[in-house]
Formats: sequence, structure tokens, C-alpha cells
Amino acid sequence: MAGDDGACCPLIAAEPLRIPVIAVRNLTISYGANSALEDISLDVIPGDRIAIIGPNGAGKSTLLKAVVGLVSFQQGAITVAGDRRRLGYVPQHENVDWNFPVSVLDAVIMGMWQEVGWFRRPGRSQAAKALEALDRVGLSEFGKRQVGELSGGQRRRVFIARALAQQADILLLDEPFSGVDIAAESDLMVILRRLNSEGITLLLSTHDLELAREQFDKVLALRRKVIAFGSPKTVFTRDHLAELYGKRVIAYEGDMPAEVFIDEHGCCEDHEGHQHP
Repeated sequence: MAGDDGACCPLIAAEPLRIPVIAVRNLTISYGANSALEDISLDVIPGDRIAIIGPNGAGKSTLLKAVVGLVSFQQGAITVAGDRRRLGYVPQHENVDWNFPVSVLDAVIMGMWQEVGWFRRPGRSQAAKALEALDRVGLSEFGKRQVGELSGGQRRRVFIARALAQQADILLLDEPFSGVDIAAESDLMVILRRLNSEGITLLLSTHDLELAREQFDKVLALRRKVIAFGSPKTVFTRDHLAELYGKRVIAYEGDMPAEVFIDEHGCCEDHEGHQHP
């Protein structure tokens, strides 16, 4: 619209439309009479780096498994933009048989079964993709090693490489930092942040509140239902954490929570190293 002097007002560029790569709507899951998730709605935008926090039994693993199609649900819908093969799933460490006799390279190639087929031998192109994926996670020299010989952090990286080899651009990781030492956690986080900077969308569960607060753009606080979802600053509040863990926050560093009381009924464990009365 022109002003009094005939000059046209400057146009304001609209924000680009960001279509969710994962859309969860009113998701409800029960195991018999036990409710696992209740009316969950969530949008994952391309390039998101999301941490899911909550006590044991809050439904974190169930949500990830539902997105990749490993569990059924009674109500709601889950939509993945494009081919579902773009989803790469890294399960919990204890849910994998690490004694299975397979090399690191073959473990990665096995993730490309939809490309290779069950009864065909992988070709050079598949081996090349697997080696490239191993290089992206810093395991290029470990291809001939047995998976069971690797450390916990290295085994996580094998599954990430497996997802990358299948051309996944959305990684869903179920407690990838559980049971690894501080150095391995730091190395793994460096890899995940680099992949995220390259366009990989990340959605993972963790009990490490400090990691979720400092290393992720968004946090989903989950206790069978969505307690809060958004930036760490909006999620890590006294009220949200009290509702999430069942006890009030007792210590703060500035305006951020430093310690929480954990639910006395044992629904979750303290992974922050704090002492409880």
C-alpha cells in the first residue's frame, strides 16, 4: 500500500512453511489394562534436535517404537512425510544380542535389507555405502571387528551408521547415552550434533536432564501424557518438573533446575548423581 508521498511500504518476508516430518496426533497406547501413552500430539520439524525426558515407565520408549511401527496403538495417528525408510531407529543397548557373530561392516549392511533383499548377497555399492556410514561415525577402521568386541559407545555408533547407510535422515534413539562413560557420551554427542548440522533430524530419549537442557533445541517432557514441549527454557520449570517426577524441585542454578526429588514410588531413577534424603 502506498503512503502519502507515493512510496510503497516495504514487504515483510513470510516465514517459510515448515511441514512436519513426523506428526503425532492424539496417540493413545495401552498394554492390557495399563495405559502407556495418553492423547499424545507432537510435530517434529526438519532439522529438529529433540530430547525426550521423563521417569521410567513414562512412555518414552513406547513413543519411539510407535513412530517406527514396532508397536500398535489403539487411538490416534502417526504420519511420516515421505518414505518411512527415512526413519533410522537405534534401540536400547540391552535390547540387542551383542554376542551374535557378525562383523561391524556386516551389521551396517544388514540395515539395507530392503535395498539388497533377504536372499541376495550385498554388492559393492552396498559395501561402499556401509563404509561411508562407518566413516561418518568415526568407525572406518573397525569394519572387520566383531560387534561384540566394541565398547558401549562404539556399539551405539554402529547402529547410527546402520541407519545412515539406509539413507535415513531422521534418527530415533532410545536412551543412547545409558551405560556409557562421560568420554563416550561426549564423543557420541559430537557426532549427533554434526549429523544434525548436516540436516539429520534427531529425536532421542534420555534420563540426563543437564544434557537435554544444554545440547538440544527442544525438549519433550513426557509422563504418559505431554507435560510440556518446547525450548529447554520453557520446559525446565519448577512446576513442569514437579509434575513430571512427582516431587518439587529443591535447588536451582539461576533460573534453571539443578536437582529434583525423584518419585518415591520408584517410577524413575536418579541419573544426575544427586543425593536424596
